[in-house]
Amino acid sequence: MIAAYDKLSKLVKIILQLFLGAFISPLYRIIRYFDSKNIITLIVGILCCFGVGFIFWWIDLITIILNNKISVLAD
Repeated sequence: MIAAYDKLSKLVKIILQLFLGAFISPLYRIIRYFDSKNIITLIVGILCCFGVGFIFWWIDLITIILNNKISVLAD
């Protein structure tokens, strides 16, 4: 799923993030944990499910606009 999401065009990622960012941010980080085994990524992914996700929704939108990928605490 991560590879498929990363291959999407920048415009599609921005649109998805605008409308579904609250769901994409935690899922991206939780699934990314299984690739990277970075415990911080998992913790942030779980926190995104409980209110902190709104903050990461906007952070992820900005990083997608600037770098075309979700990069903050998603190693």
